[in-house]
Amino acid sequence: MDAEAHIQIQNITTTKRRNVNEQGGYEETACGKVVAVDPPGNAGSNNHNKGYHPLTSYLETIVHLFKGNIGPGLFAMGDAFKNGGLVVAPILTVVIAVMCIHCQHVLVACSKKMRDLHGEEICADYADTVRQCFENGPVKLRGWSRTMSRLVDVFICVTQLGFCCIYFVFISTNVKQILHASDIELDLRLVMVAALPPILLSCLITNLKWLAPVSLFANICMILGLSITLYYALRDGLPNIPDRALWTNGSQLALFFGTAIFAYEGIALVMPLKNSMAKTEQFEMTLGVLNVGMFLVSVMFLFAGSVGYMNWGEEVGGSLTLNLGDTILAQVVKAMVSMGVMFGYPLQFFVAIQIMWPRVKQSFRIDEEKRCLFGELLFRTIMVLITLSIAELVPALGLFISLIGALCSTALALVFPAVIELITRSEANKGPGFWICLKNLVILLLALLGFSTGTYESLKEIITHFNDEPK
Repeated sequence: MDAEAHIQIQNITTTKRRNVNEQGGYEETACGKVVAVDPPGNAGSNNHNKGYHPLTSYLETIVHLFKGNIGPGLFAMGDAFKNGGLVVAPILTVVIAVMCIHCQHVLVACSKKMRDLHGEEICADYADTVRQCFENGPVKLRGWSRTMSRLVDVFICVTQLGFCCIYFVFISTNVKQILHASDIELDLRLVMVAALPPILLSCLITNLKWLAPVSLFANICMILGLSITLYYALRDGLPNIPDRALWTNGSQLALFFGTAIFAYEGIALVMPLKNSMAKTEQFEMTLGVLNVGMFLVSVMFLFAGSVGYMNWGEEVGGSLTLNLGDTILAQVVKAMVSMGVMFGYPLQFFVAIQIMWPRVKQSFRIDEEKRCLFGELLFRTIMVLITLSIAELVPALGLFISLIGALCSTALALVFPAVIELITRSEANKGPGFWICLKNLVILLLALLGFSTGTYESLKEIITHFNDEPK
């Protein structure tokens, strides 16, 4: 997930914690205190209440969905196509795209069904949807509702913090190349440490509204960087296709799966984006936000992966920016993309902290406002240092992306949607029906295959990387 798209998550969290109507309402502070707020339509308030955000249009939501799925995963698609082959990789990318988009529709449908069942005004987020589906499912599964909800939160946190680790590696790898072009040799791990101060300072900003300008700047950097990268790949034409592998072996395909599923990282955005729309029914219709937006995202993945692998072949890097050479413009692009990723870090980080901090605060019984702020800043600092430490241990960007994709993105993108559809479509003494069972069984088997083989191959390659690394 990227930049301004995270504001949509905050929208729905705020919606859940506020009850603002025509007569006014209330909102909850960081330490759980309830304070009064003016209604959005009150002229005296000027619509500047903390946490109030206007609803989004069809086009605005597509932009948020688009940006929420474009990040380091897009720049890694060249490496994914190297592991999949020039013929097999595009086919499997389309298959993964269709499954992921279908599972996002399943999540929306299950959330709507739970909303109607409970008579609520808005659809629940991912974790609450899973909890409600289990609570209203077969009797034997109801006791698992809170466990499954917590498990979704754990996977989201691991995925988001995994993204943050990848961001450290992505930034430092590109900056190291920039320094090398200027005849400055610096160890990759030292570059990561040098990137810590600006990242840490930006992560100490606890109000998401203050990060909006940072988000805009990050998006501009990413879009310009991607455009110039593709220009570099295409300016001299493409080599002959026979020079590239058309298919690969099973172990490489497992790495391809991890990278490709990582690229479709935006399922946690689906419900927040739908709930933030002025006309929510436009989200999941045939030519709605979800289908149109994800189609555009998938086309970009296919284009970036195909062009990157056809141009650079087996030498394609874990990020396309690593193949740009030592020209001045190439260094500008690397710096631009690195800044875009750096300023996207606090927004990726925000999602995990939003889930984790309330539980930490409750465990340590932090109630006072000053202690609460100090505690949150300390917790944020510790978590940033943890992500840096993990990145220092596993500096191989492509392998890191494959591992996070296979381990966590598979569960969020494929497993949980298939499971909750089986639960919500079940009828008393009948089950969900043959075709629903067959479809979801195929999805679960493919997910399990990708999860097991992708995780195994990623860990094996990471171990090999450690053993081969010069002492």
